[in-house]
Amino acid sequence: MKRRNFIGMLGATGGLLASAPLVASPAVIPVDAARQKKRKADREMKADLIIAGGGIGGCACALGALRNGLSVVMTEETDWIGGQITQQGVPLDEHRWIETHGATQLYREFRSALRQYYKRNYPLTDDAAARENLNPGDGAVSRLCVEPKVALAVLNAMFAPYISSGQLTLLLEHKATRADIDGNQVRGLEVENRQNGKLLVLTAPYFVDATEMGDLLPLTGTEYVTGTESKKETGELHAPEVGDPENEQAFTLCFALDYRPGENHVIDKPENYDFWRSYVPNLTPAWPGRLLDLTYSTPSTLKPKTLGFHPEGGRTGNVMNLWNYRKIINRHNFKPGFYAGDMTVVNWPQNDYLLGRLVDVSEKAFQKHVEGARQLNLSLVYWLQTEVERPDGGAGWSGIRLRKDVMGTEDGMAKYPYIREGRRIKSLFTVLEEHVGVENRTLVKGKEAAATCESFYDSVGVGSYYLDLHPSTKGDNYIDLPSLPFEVPLGALIPQRMENLLPASKNIGTTHITNGCYRLHPVEWNIGEVVGMLVQFASKKHVTPRDVRENKDLLADFQRFVHLQGVETKWPQ
Repeated sequence: MKRRNFIGMLGATGGLLASAPLVASPAVIPVDAARQKKRKADREMKADLIIAGGGIGGCACALGALRNGLSVVMTEETDWIGGQITQQGVPLDEHRWIETHGATQLYREFRSALRQYYKRNYPLTDDAAARENLNPGDGAVSRLCVEPKVALAVLNAMFAPYISSGQLTLLLEHKATRADIDGNQVRGLEVENRQNGKLLVLTAPYFVDATEMGDLLPLTGTEYVTGTESKKETGELHAPEVGDPENEQAFTLCFALDYRPGENHVIDKPENYDFWRSYVPNLTPAWPGRLLDLTYSTPSTLKPKTLGFHPEGGRTGNVMNLWNYRKIINRHNFKPGFYAGDMTVVNWPQNDYLLGRLVDVSEKAFQKHVEGARQLNLSLVYWLQTEVERPDGGAGWSGIRLRKDVMGTEDGMAKYPYIREGRRIKSLFTVLEEHVGVENRTLVKGKEAAATCESFYDSVGVGSYYLDLHPSTKGDNYIDLPSLPFEVPLGALIPQRMENLLPASKNIGTTHITNGCYRLHPVEWNIGEVVGMLVQFASKKHVTPRDVRENKDLLADFQRFVHLQGVETKWPQ
């Protein structure tokens, strides 16, 4: 018998549903349960689709639904939409074919709009303005490195017509606190305004979890996993013998720097500088030395590798200049005098935070580790300003400046941590290493068959990236494995039990290992956009998302539907 239950975050970890693997307390605990019971929502709001989380997946999901006529309410717990590329400050991480294929048409339109924004609004040099594939920062990590505020401006422009028409309601600084559940259905979501504490109940036929850590999963009792699975569970070549739900990739609190030659911007010595200056990560295989150093573990071989550092952007001998890695402004692309120096985002090995996790912990622990990451960042800034070795034999660059305005915060840190790995739904289908990893696939399928990824009959997207796992909270060093250009199976986007809750971020049906290649910007966008379209398609046909996958005629219709709207589902031969 179905029962109606308004689930709060405290209740979600107290045995709501016998079948749900509710692994620990959730990431953010609101007011105590007794007070929560007495609170009443100030108002209610209805739409065809409720999206919790305004990151890349949430934005793409909203656009996919909006262009197909649905009304949408999207919440975002910070005051910026855009997730990785805006509030977290992570330049686009993409594959080498991104300029021509391997992403949705809408994602490529977003990339084009970023370039056009610079061409319309910035004093580019004639050479830079003439470049079709302009890269404002010329960062090594991407063919398109831009400032977070530019990405925010472009996303806001994409949403402006829908907001003006009333089709989209965007609730910034709102976070989900409780869910109204009826059996396998979500009926309502309570969200709290983080500025004034007012409550709002959102109701819709469909709900999407596009939060950075999969926050709706424990709220709704949806089955999920975290951390590492064991080799026995998944059969994956590089899975550990013993799994650990608390063993997750490090998170990073990004920040931006520029360089002002001849000026002194040295900050006060951070309170935890002595700790971080001597800190050596406790990893297996061993890290080569202190974290605040220009030597780190080569991800693919784990052998020590030395980096160079020079904030004027020049060459540093035969080693990579770390300053250029995620550079978002190359001053030489702009007319003389507009920028005194280059600007770079610090998302480096030196500021991966390894001393704790953010998923399924108390609010106190969450804030403790975010503050720990902030202290690590400040220590890294101070070290770069005063101690890092210079090519001329000196130490430190006093002209390095923390650019608070770039991240839109008072302390210069990103508005939200970059979460590489959160909760993952228990889905109808789980992507394994043997589907995308070259070594594992060769072992299972043979060398000839392993020349391409697994071909999924229900593919609704494509992506490509290494199986790239950063050091983990339980002491694993990098896991960096060659992979194949891959597909996104619809079965990985559908929970095993819940009927009207869908994922649209890094919370799809992957493993700890395969999350390493499905977590990047264009893949998250593809996932979100398709989920928005899936909601419209299922609603119009009066079927469930599971029906779409399991009925071959419905699936064929849906795949044609996404193709017509610019979604690639197969890679060229």
